[in-house]
This record gives sequence, C-alpha cells and structure tokens, in this order.
Amino acid sequence: MKSGIFFFSSLFITLVTVFFVHRWLGTFENPGYVLIGIGSWSMETSLIVFLVSLIVGFYVFYLFFRWLGWLLRLPWQVKNRSRNIKFNRSQEALIAGLVGSAEGNWEQAEKVLIKHASHSGAPLIHYLTAAKAAQSRGAYDKRDEYLKKAASHAPGSDVAIGLTQAELHFSANQFEQALETLTKLHSIDSTHASVLKLLHQTYQHLGDWQGLRKLLPSLNKNKILMETDIKKLEIEAFGGLLKQAIKQGSTDEMRLLWTEIPNHIKKNPDVAAVYFAAMINAGLGTEIENELVETLTINWDETLLLLFGSLQSNDVFKQLEVAESLLPHHKEDGVLLTILGKLSYKCQDYAKAEDYLSKSIAIDPNVQAYRLLGDLYAVQGEEYKANRSYKQGLELASSGVVSQVDAAVLGS
Repeated sequence: MKSGIFFFSSLFITLVTVFFVHRWLGTFENPGYVLIGIGSWSMETSLIVFLVSLIVGFYVFYLFFRWLGWLLRLPWQVKNRSRNIKFNRSQEALIAGLVGSAEGNWEQAEKVLIKHASHSGAPLIHYLTAAKAAQSRGAYDKRDEYLKKAASHAPGSDVAIGLTQAELHFSANQFEQALETLTKLHSIDSTHASVLKLLHQTYQHLGDWQGLRKLLPSLNKNKILMETDIKKLEIEAFGGLLKQAIKQGSTDEMRLLWTEIPNHIKKNPDVAAVYFAAMINAGLGTEIENELVETLTINWDETLLLLFGSLQSNDVFKQLEVAESLLPHHKEDGVLLTILGKLSYKCQDYAKAEDYLSKSIAIDPNVQAYRLLGDLYAVQGEEYKANRSYKQGLELASSGVVSQVDAAVLGS
C-alpha cells in the first residue's frame, strides 16, 4: 500500500514537472533537440519528447523489474505463508492439547498435540505433554515413543526430557526406571534442584538408604530442602541402614555404622532405640548401657526407658541407682515407677518394690505393674494379694483387647 502511494505520487510529481518544463521550453524560439547516433544509425527528436520518453521508459522498466522480483519471490512467499499457517495451527493445537490434558481428555489431547508437533516452534512441549497424556490413560508404550521423538526433535534438551521421563516413571511407581534416568541426569548436572529432589524421593520409595545417605550432603549444600526436612531425612536414612544391618544379623556392621552416624542423629530417640534394642537382643546390653542412659538423660523417651529397664546389667544395684537418679525430674512417670519396682524386686528390696509399683498403678494402671506386684506378693507368700493383682492385670489386659476390637469394628 505504501509503495503504491509512493509510486503514483512520484509519477504525478514527475508529470507536473515535465508539464512546466514543456511550457518553459515553449517560450524559446528553438526549444532544443536531441541527436543520438550509433555507427551509421542516428535518431533525432525534440528535447521534450526525449525527456518524456526517458521518464516513461524509467517507469516501464521499474514496473517490469518490480513484477519480475515479485514473480521470483512468489514460491518463497507461498512456502512461507504455508509455514506460518501450519505454525499458527500448531500453536492452537498446543493450547488445545494443554487444555484437554487439564480437563482429562487425554486421548484427544494426545492426538491433536502429535498431529501438529512437527510444524511447531516448540515441538518439545508437544511431545512431553503428549507423553504425560499417554501415561494418564495408561499407554506406557506410547509415552516412551513420544519421549524418544522429543529427544530426536529437540537435541540438547537432555535434562528437560530426562526429568519429565523420571517424573512419569515415578508417578507410575516405576521407581527402578526413574532411578536409572535420575542417576544419568545427576551425572550431567549434580546440582540440579529438581533432579536432587526427585532423586531423594525415589531413594525413599526404594528403601535405598545408602543412596539417600550419600545424597544428603548435596541436598544440604544446594539448599534443596529446609534444614528440618534434611534432619528428618538423616534420621530416616540412618534408621533404615541400622534396620538393614540388624536384619542381616551382623553386630560388627551395626557397631561400625553406629560410629559413622553423626552425634546429633545418635541422640534422636527413634534412631537410638533401633540400635539399643538390637544390641540388647544380641545379648550386648552391657556394652551400650552407659550410652543408653546418656541418651535418655538428654532426650526423655518412653521407648528408651523401657529398653533401659529390659537390659540385663552386670550390676543391677547400680542400674537401680541410675534409675532412681532420674526420678526427681519425672516423679509422675508411671513407666519409670514400674521399672524402679522391677529393679527393686531384682535387688530383693521388696518394700521399695511394692511402693514403686503401687505408685505406678495409682498414676497409670498397666499390666506389667500388676504382674510384677503379683510376683512380689507370691514370693512373700501372700497368695490372696498375689491372685488379686494377677486378676486385676488380666482384667486390664482384656479390657484393652475389647477396646481395640471395638475401635477396629467402628473404624471399618
């Protein structure tokens, strides 16, 4: 449009100029002429005719070359127009595919995305979205096919494609495949936040505590998780490793692992309880007695307290003394009072044992306290009191079972 206006404006100005030049030349007696000779050939014309012919020739040649240029560009313009049409359609298809996936129309979204992927400016997005849609409808073969096409159409996008593949495997509970992909991605970029986050989740689901343990420094260094979450993962990883060592029945491996665990993790009651319980079951309670007491002093925990009461000490009198040293800070703890009664009974201090067990029952009636009290009365020859204590313990145990059954019935 602009070029047409420019052309006709210049033509008009030229004609006006020629008109005024013609009138100006008409004022002369001899308006001039032009003679052109080439070899034996010559041509003579008036100056005004020559000027008009020159101008007309210029515009004719201009129009000719303009038309020729348009003709030469025509195939490219047609091809470019076709490409633009396909590109616009692919953009519309991408939007439709994303909307379809969001609405749950996975098969329809998948078809429209794949149909226009090759003409898109972002084929990677088409194929990755189609892969997610295929997985959502359970077509894992199609999913893997689209991921391969994404890799071939978007070279250099290994991390993006690999991460999507790992996420899809993870969401499909294909943790082994997810781990394989994530391990490769981790070797490419060991600090990638999404890779590290998904990798630690995969280790958790697989129960690969050794792998999680090795990953913990990277998670901490790259600030992938909050400090509290890192600590929880440390507890979970080392707790899992301890359980694996226990399952293998290797006390040496347990000891070695325990020396490698950071002190702040050792003080955690959940982790400590696993190790101490395993050592006690292995008949090595005396080896961990002092450390158990130290941990219990720092972090008061019922499980650790029960473990302390269950270990077979070489010096039961000292064990009782240690337990009594805890009493001033936990006077109303029924479990501690039961353990004190148990240890006093072992030391044959029956009066003290009866006192502790009676206080324990008064605070928190429990089956073990009734049983120990019954044993105590039986040793002293008080059969009536012994039978009464055993009966109370059985009634408490049976009521607990009934409560559990009722809860299970109501829950179902």
